[in-house]
Amino acid sequence: MSDTINRDFPKTQPVKPSRTGRHPIILRVSSLVVASVLSLLIITSVVPPIVADQSDRAVINAPVTLLTAPIDGQIESLSTGPGRSVAAGESLARISNTRLDRGTLITIEQKIADAREKLEATRAKKNSDREYIKSLDLEIANQAEQFKAQFQSQIIELRARVSEAVSLSGEKRALVNRQSDMVARNAASMDMLNPTKEQYSATLHKADAERAKLNQKISQLAALEKGIYVGDDLATIANLVQKRRDIDLDAKRMEIEEKELFAVLPDQQLVVDFERRRLRAMAAAEVQVPTGGKILSVGVAPGRHVTAGDTVASLVNCDKRFVVAIFSYRQGQSMKVGTHVRVDGASFGSGIVTAVLPKTSDKLDERFAVPFPQTERRELYAIIAPDSRRDGVAQAEQAETVGLHDQSTPCSVGQWVTVTKDNGIVPSMSVAWRRIETFMTSWSNNIYTKASNVDERKREAGFAILAAAFLSLAEAPHSPELKDWMGRRNDVVSR
Repeated sequence: MSDTINRDFPKTQPVKPSRTGRHPIILRVSSLVVASVLSLLIITSVVPPIVADQSDRAVINAPVTLLTAPIDGQIESLSTGPGRSVAAGESLARISNTRLDRGTLITIEQKIADAREKLEATRAKKNSDREYIKSLDLEIANQAEQFKAQFQSQIIELRARVSEAVSLSGEKRALVNRQSDMVARNAASMDMLNPTKEQYSATLHKADAERAKLNQKISQLAALEKGIYVGDDLATIANLVQKRRDIDLDAKRMEIEEKELFAVLPDQQLVVDFERRRLRAMAAAEVQVPTGGKILSVGVAPGRHVTAGDTVASLVNCDKRFVVAIFSYRQGQSMKVGTHVRVDGASFGSGIVTAVLPKTSDKLDERFAVPFPQTERRELYAIIAPDSRRDGVAQAEQAETVGLHDQSTPCSVGQWVTVTKDNGIVPSMSVAWRRIETFMTSWSNNIYTKASNVDERKREAGFAILAAAFLSLAEAPHSPELKDWMGRRNDVVSR
């Protein structure tokens, strides 16, 4: 009966949609998908960076101190390496320099030697002048005594002559008076009186001359006692006195030169001592750590030649480490100083915003271990200090980790982290995509692991069945050729 029904009612063919009606639907769907994807990409790439409360463009940084070579020379030894903790005043490296220019020291020492020789010669000349002055003083004193005695005897003689001249003048005056009376009485003529008067006048002049000589000798004796030498008789002693004066002046000049040289020598000796200390410091020096911290990098090796000012190593202060995060300008108000944030990927876990900078410079970057990340338009830097409540525990954990595994970068400097404001709502799309990628990767790894485990179990079960079949065949009676073949087969399977 079913056949009758099927013959009476033939099967109806399904109506196929036309190609002209299906193409617009495909185009509309594909355009809608493309537009949705583009809109999603535009929204996720433009909107979140402007209003996101999270940033993965953040890096751990710390101030860096460059330890430079104080002198030219070769590195003798290094006492530490990258990642090691050092204390203030600790010696990092020792530098020695055997090729020193000692020409300045030799020149100064030669000048000092010349000055000392000149000082000794001046002192000897002064002493000899003093001795010569003493001998001149003795000679002058002796001659002065002799002249005093001579003048005294001459004064006595002149006084006697004056007295004699006075007596003669008195005699002549009496003769003149007598002859004058005789002439007055006309007992004698004037011719006899005139010669007598002349003789009387001559005796008076002679007395005056002798008196003048006497006064001269008395004045010379008085001047001699006062150290004044006048007259031809005292010319010799006057020459000695002048010579003594010249020698005394020369001795005083030598004394002044001696004082000058004696005053110059200590100054020159200070210069020599300073030059010796400088050469001693230039011959060998140590690169010491100014403050405590950790060695970030070492740029030299033992035996290498360095010049003064070359960087030997760089030191970071882990106590002053911070995080540099980049946020949009729209987040400037919400990222003000004092804002508490969460730091993912760092040992301290959280921090506090201490400064907000609009930009930085290459000169500022040189003061830190790693340069600041590059910002784009309408972006700013947020400087985040580790939370002091958790930083101590984090440093202790990091110290234990360093004890077990040597870190390549101390204080995690240069490590990229993610900074999120407390109670933040809008995430960073790069972080969201990375988390989605991580989830998908872990999910696919789990599926692959499960599938590989099932295949492994199936493979082990197949090998077991195949081994059992071979064993059953080996236990049945066979020909020698088949037994030999089965033995080789079992060896291959066991291998």
